[in-house]
Amino acid sequence: MPPRLFAASLGFGALILAAPQVQAAPASCGPRAQVLAEIAVRHGQSRRAVGLASTQVVVEIFASDATGRWTITLTLPTGLTCMLASGEAYESLGPVFGTGA
Repeated sequence: MPPRLFAASLGFGALILAAPQVQAAPASCGPRAQVLAEIAVRHGQSRRAVGLASTQVVVEIFASDATGRWTITLTLPTGLTCMLASGEAYESLGPVFGTGA
């Protein structure tokens, strides 16, 4: 497994393990357009990262530089999007290994 992929999988593993520690409210789900509009308008967040899970679920991270708040969403192949977790103190770290990639 390439080092970057391994590091990314560790990061997502940590997110999964930390999920119960993060403001664990019931997931707020709805049509993708509606959920993304709420994240943008109500929370002032924009998409910062996206990935595809092996189960064909799209995982996205949204954040606001102004407030430091962040939200993680999951979108199912059916188009249903759920806000899975949210928190504060978002910080963009840049390249994982300083390779500039």
